[in-house]
Amino acid sequence: MIKSASEAPDEGGAKLAAPPFVAGEAGAADLPEIAAIYAHHVLHGTGTFEEVPPSIEEMTQRHAAGVSTGHAWLVVRDATGVLGYGYYGPFRHRAAYRWTVEDSVYVRDDVRGQGVGKALVAALVARAEAAGLRQMLALIGDSENIGSIGVHASLGFGRVGVLRAAGMKFGRWLDVVIMQRTLGAGDAPLQRE
Repeated sequence: MIKSASEAPDEGGAKLAAPPFVAGEAGAADLPEIAAIYAHHVLHGTGTFEEVPPSIEEMTQRHAAGVSTGHAWLVVRDATGVLGYGYYGPFRHRAAYRWTVEDSVYVRDDVRGQGVGKALVAALVARAEAAGLRQMLALIGDSENIGSIGVHASLGFGRVGVLRAAGMKFGRWLDVVIMQRTLGAGDAPLQRE
């Protein structure tokens, strides 16, 4: 299991607050619950711009594609099952972006605001830093998504831009808030091999 990045200092040297949850690897057995959590967000939320929930087969393919390329897919569980999941993947597929990843986190509706999302983001940051990645981006659907914006800000992400009216869902135009966090050595020169 992966503990959150809460014990590591952020780039300013301050300790990150410790969430009460521990994130672990997402496996095949978690995928039905992951698909259900995501389907709820697709059908009722503006954090994702998908409008039709992907099938369990599609979610299985997404998970397999991410894990096979070394990217993290994590879950927080308790006795009731999967409370939330998160993953990071390539920001873009062009070679120069290989040091930058984008995170995505979704939490079961009945446990929102209890620290599950923060535990997942912190664990994703820790995993990405351990992998030697240099930047993590969060492209947050809907500028009114104060929960996700707040969680990312509390873990050292800064707001770097807004894509205005980038999507239409539920009959309204939605912004995308772009947040960024330096990982590890950040923009320091790469060591020659």
